[in-house]
Amino acid sequence: MKLKGLRWWIIALICLATIINYIDRSAFGIMWPEMGKDLGMDDYDYALMLNIFMVTYAAGKFLSGKLMDIIGTRLGFAFSIILWSLASVFHAFSKGLVSLGIFRGLLGLGEAGNWPGAVKSNGEWFPVNQRALAQGIFNAGASVGSIIAPALIAVLYGNYGWRSTYIIIGALGILWVIPWFIINKAAPKHHSWITDEEKALIMEGRAIVDENATKEKGLSLLQILSYKESWGVLAARFFIEPIWWLFVGWMPLYLNSQFGFSVEEIGSTMWISYVGGMIGSLAGGWYSGKLMAKHSVDFSRKRTILIGATLIFLGLLGIIFLVDDNNPMTFIYITGVVLFGFQFAIGNIQTLSTDLFRGPSVGTLAGLAGTVGAISVIIMNWFIPMIASTSYTPAFIVIAILAPMVVISIFGLIRNIKIVENN
Repeated sequence: MKLKGLRWWIIALICLATIINYIDRSAFGIMWPEMGKDLGMDDYDYALMLNIFMVTYAAGKFLSGKLMDIIGTRLGFAFSIILWSLASVFHAFSKGLVSLGIFRGLLGLGEAGNWPGAVKSNGEWFPVNQRALAQGIFNAGASVGSIIAPALIAVLYGNYGWRSTYIIIGALGILWVIPWFIINKAAPKHHSWITDEEKALIMEGRAIVDENATKEKGLSLLQILSYKESWGVLAARFFIEPIWWLFVGWMPLYLNSQFGFSVEEIGSTMWISYVGGMIGSLAGGWYSGKLMAKHSVDFSRKRTILIGATLIFLGLLGIIFLVDDNNPMTFIYITGVVLFGFQFAIGNIQTLSTDLFRGPSVGTLAGLAGTVGAISVIIMNWFIPMIASTSYTPAFIVIAILAPMVVISIFGLIRNIKIVENN
C-alpha cells in the first residue's frame, strides 16, 4: 500500500494534537470564574496557577526536546500527549490550591512536548522549502484550538460541569495516539506506505539526514551555545513568546474587567481574534516558501519575520491608542491583527533550529528555546496582576517594545541562516 502525500498526513495529525493541546489549556481560563468559586480561589491564585503551568512548561520544553532526541519523535510525541491528557483528567479531582497546582504542573510538563516534537518531526518529514508551511499548519492548530475551545467548553460545562469537562477533553488526547501509531509507523526512509517520489523529495536537501541521526552523538549544550546563531534563536523566542501568551492567558480576564463581558460574551467574541492567528500561521508558511523559490533561506525567513513583527508592533499601537471602554470590538479586531503577525513570524522562528543544526542537536536547541520563551512568560505573568487592577496599558506598551527586539535578535545574531555545525 502506498499513500500519496504521507508527510501531509503526519503534519495533519500534529496539527490535530495542537488543537487538542489548546483546548486542554484554554479550558482553565474559560471555566475559571466558576471553577475558582468552587475551589475558593481568586485571581491571584489564577496567576499562581498560570505560573506553575509555565514553570513546568519551561522545564518540559527542554526535557522533552532531549527526550525526542533519545527515543525519537514517534514515541516522544505519544508520551507527551498521554501525559498531558491524563493531567487534564486529573483536574476533575482537584480539591484546592495544592492538588490543582500539582495537576497544572503535570499539564505543563506534558504539553511542552508538543513543540519540540513538532519541530523535529517537521525536519524529518519535510524538505527545507516546505518546513515553514508545515510549521504554519501545525501552528494553525493553536489558533483553531483557541477558536473551538470557548464554544466547546461552554457546551460541555453547561451540560456536565467543569469536572466532567476535564475528563472528556482529556480522553481526546488519549484517542489521538491510535492513528498516530498507525500512520507514523516508521521514519520516511523506511516507511512502507511512502511513494518513491515523496521519499526523494523529503531526503533531498534535508538538514536532518534520516532516523539514524537519532543514533548519532549530537552536540553538547555548551557546544550549541558556542554559536552566536543559537543565541539569536533563544533571544527571539524570549522576546516574542509573551506577546502570544498575554492574550491566551489574560484576554478572558481583560474582557471581563475592562468591558464587563460575561463568560458567554467572552466565548462568543474572543474566537474572532484567533481567526487572525490561524490565517497568519498558514500565510507565514506559504509566504516564506514562495520566497524560497527565488531567494535564499536566509532572505526568506528574515523577510517573513520582519513583516510579522511589524504587524505585531502596529497592532499593539492600535490597542494602546484606539481602544477605549466604549469599543470592545475594536480591541477584538485589532488583537486579530496582532495574533496574525505573531503567527506569521513564529513558524519561521521555530524552524530556525532545523535550519542551523543537524540531527540530535535540533531537538536540544528547539527545546531550550521553548524553555527560554516560557521563562519570559513567567516574568510577564507575575507582572500582570501588579498593574491589572489599574490598567492593562503598561502591559501592552511593554509587549509592543518586544516586537522590534525580536527583529534585532534575528538580524543581529544570525548573519546567515544556514547549517553552522562544522563551519
